[in-house]
Amino acid sequence: MSAFTPDTPAADLPDWAAWLRLQMTPMIGPQTLRALLQSFGSAPAVLAQSALSLQAHLSPPQIQALLTLPPDWQVVCERTQAWLGQGTDALEHAVWAWGDPGYPEGLLTLHDPPPLLFAQGQLHLPCENSMAIVGSRNPTPQGRENARALAQQLHLAGCCVVSGLALGIDGAAHQGALQSATPDTCATVAVVGTGLDQVYPRAHQALARQVAQHGWVLSELPPGTPPMAHHFPRRNRLIAGLSHGVLVVEAALKSGSLITADLALSQGKEVFAVPGSIHSPLSRGCHALLRQGAKLVETAQDVLEELNWHLPMPAHSAQDQQTSMASPNETSMLEALGHDPQPLDVLLLRSGLALDQALAALHGLQHSAQVALMPGGFYQRVKS
Repeated sequence: MSAFTPDTPAADLPDWAAWLRLQMTPMIGPQTLRALLQSFGSAPAVLAQSALSLQAHLSPPQIQALLTLPPDWQVVCERTQAWLGQGTDALEHAVWAWGDPGYPEGLLTLHDPPPLLFAQGQLHLPCENSMAIVGSRNPTPQGRENARALAQQLHLAGCCVVSGLALGIDGAAHQGALQSATPDTCATVAVVGTGLDQVYPRAHQALARQVAQHGWVLSELPPGTPPMAHHFPRRNRLIAGLSHGVLVVEAALKSGSLITADLALSQGKEVFAVPGSIHSPLSRGCHALLRQGAKLVETAQDVLEELNWHLPMPAHSAQDQQTSMASPNETSMLEALGHDPQPLDVLLLRSGLALDQALAALHGLQHSAQVALMPGGFYQRVKS
């Protein structure tokens, strides 16, 4: 028989179940909830109050809402209890409420911090010196590589990389941090817009497992919650709240990444942006941020100096080694490419190579991951 029934006394509920009921109650927002907790001391104590006791704090509609069991609460409780039972020593599952030791302090300063956070991963490892990296879901090859490399270097400097597990820049940022992960550090935190019993997008199921093995996966949504469009803008405030700053790698002018940057600014956080080609629509969001005062980032050192964090110098440059091994035709093709996407006919004109020579050079550069073929037949140099 389920322990989560309308007749279960509030005092007999797990604390998280009482918090969950308060979170699911309409018309009881964070400010009202804070006032109730200050008066009555705990979530179970709030639920144990009579209508008469609540009159000094709530309007009649709010009292009615609080005394009415949310329709899905019992089902959500059972799902949450089952999900908690799936946690192991190697992959912890937890529910954090305000005041719990695990609840991130940075989120408590938000105007609307979630009363509950669902967390899984290496929750015993602290997320310190956190930096959010966000950007386009459809980045250029260079943008993807920039996000990966910046995340890796920031983690090497002792930074925990925070992002949203989305396709594109988010995924590259998580992957970059994971490349330098160690067992005793929280490499990366993914804040998602679903319950933690599912992964969205499906293509990132393996990545989500890797993040949980070397960091945290967080959600304010209980198990069983599917991906819905309105979840993701709200998720962005948590990404900003968890971080010392937000680095935007590539973004169009109308982009969720700019929402995250605006939220960071409203929270008094630093905002950074990577400039790009003046011809690329995915550079316009970053350029807009730079015009508004964001810090320009060309290397991880730019972020670390602004935040007074130390970056160990890399022992060698893999890109320099690759360039030194390029054939004469490949070197000519790299010079012809420059740093903006170019079509084949322009590359033929600039390089002076015959068609078969140019194609062979481009094939070799693609094989060594120095050049990528983009949609529309454009080629772009990819600098590591």
